[in-house]
Amino acid sequence: MSLAKTFSVGLYGLSGTVIEVETDISSQLPSFTLVGLPDASLSEATARVRAACTNSGFGFPSKKVVVNLSPAAVPKSGSAFDLAIATSILAAMEVVPKQPLERLCIIGELGLDGSLRQVPGVLPMVMHARQSGFTGVVCPLGNLSEAGMVDGIQVLGAANLRSIVDWLNDRGVLEEPLQLSDLNPSTPSPLDLAQVIGQNQAVEGLIVAAAGGHHIAMVGAPGAGKTMLAERLPSILPALSTEQALEVAAIESIAGNGQAALNLDTTPRFQAPHHSSSTAALIGGGTGMPRPGAVSKAHHGVLFLDEALEFHGHSLDSLREPLESGKVLINRSGGSATFPARFQLVLAANPCPCGLSGLADRDCTCSAMAIRRYTNRLSGPVLDRIDIRLAIKPVSLGANLGLFDTGPSSAEALARVVRAREGAVERLAGFGYRLNSEVPGPVLRGRLGIGAKALKDLDRMLMAGKTSMRGYDRCLRLAWTIADLEGVKQPGPDQVRIAVALRGTDNLLGA
Repeated sequence: MSLAKTFSVGLYGLSGTVIEVETDISSQLPSFTLVGLPDASLSEATARVRAACTNSGFGFPSKKVVVNLSPAAVPKSGSAFDLAIATSILAAMEVVPKQPLERLCIIGELGLDGSLRQVPGVLPMVMHARQSGFTGVVCPLGNLSEAGMVDGIQVLGAANLRSIVDWLNDRGVLEEPLQLSDLNPSTPSPLDLAQVIGQNQAVEGLIVAAAGGHHIAMVGAPGAGKTMLAERLPSILPALSTEQALEVAAIESIAGNGQAALNLDTTPRFQAPHHSSSTAALIGGGTGMPRPGAVSKAHHGVLFLDEALEFHGHSLDSLREPLESGKVLINRSGGSATFPARFQLVLAANPCPCGLSGLADRDCTCSAMAIRRYTNRLSGPVLDRIDIRLAIKPVSLGANLGLFDTGPSSAEALARVVRAREGAVERLAGFGYRLNSEVPGPVLRGRLGIGAKALKDLDRMLMAGKTSMRGYDRCLRLAWTIADLEGVKQPGPDQVRIAVALRGTDNLLGA
């Protein structure tokens, strides 16, 4: 009888679990058994590992081989355990020494010829390995740059199973990640805010949204510029911090599109799912191991829902929780996975099915019932969570001919946004928040209270039932953001009135 043990990491969502891969080889009838709640793709590892060991020249024992993935109660999926299983078997065969494997985490999928293929989720796996006290990680060369983003742990890349055996026996070396800079500066976008003509009010609303992290809805006729405005929002958002960039990179790694370069991309992401997308595609989920949806892929960035009223009502309603909490909890029979989802939502919609409602020179053919049915696809609770509601009017002929001045450039707007955010960070330092949109109502009405005179109009709206308490708090958040943009210490009546105007009404068409 021969025993050996290696280690790997299993993921459920972004949460990791250290998996012990134990191998027992005994003199009984030849068989290869894998136990420990493997799914179908992992159960097939027996065929891949047997072929990889044989074709790499190490053979495979003609005995009873039992591989246990511990803890046994944790479901395990995917092909990332292949390399750890093969190494454990080779250690039990005494092809490689057991001692170097004690503090080594092994990740990778095996080909039948013994080659290593990259797997999704390596970045959060390496982060969890470091947190668990491992001193080194071995992964496929295709994942080396991604794994190298994590400091404080040795990361090595291998091309095939034989190179790992040679390294463990001190007969070869494995590749290390290139030592590049930690951050990859944001690439200037060709989409500039100065390209937007004749929509000065909408541009100012967009700047307020960027400065405070507020959600925004735009309603207007086709061609009025809603998509053009939304696509330029990332260009006026500050670059991500190192911590934020790592969070985004971990989500992208889980989704299977890990970054190819060692540098962290600090550009805020822009996700624009099609209106036919399912709820699982929008929020996350799927069979087996849950995958992040568009709301998580837009973490610290922008989620743009064009033709928002064409989305399924259930999909739109599923946005309620992430809009409030900044995270998504996905429950499955095998467990619960939590993904971060703190994004800025941008909705764009036509005023009616034909899109011509409200235009002076065009006739709308939609009945009142059709318009009501169309706008009711966005439920009140979701609309109540939208801070800014803009009515986008078609650009006049004068603007098209260049007779009107263009608005600020993205660089100018970004400078204003950065100054406003710095002011908010300084003011909110003692509260644990960074953006005005994150501050809860009790703090807004308590320690960050605004004078009664400034709140007169807002109080009157609340008394008349024209806004909810959530709407009241969101107006306060907007007022603070406007004050930060204007460089004043506390919102006054003017800032509150502008906030009320940006908030609009609870009728989507009256935005």
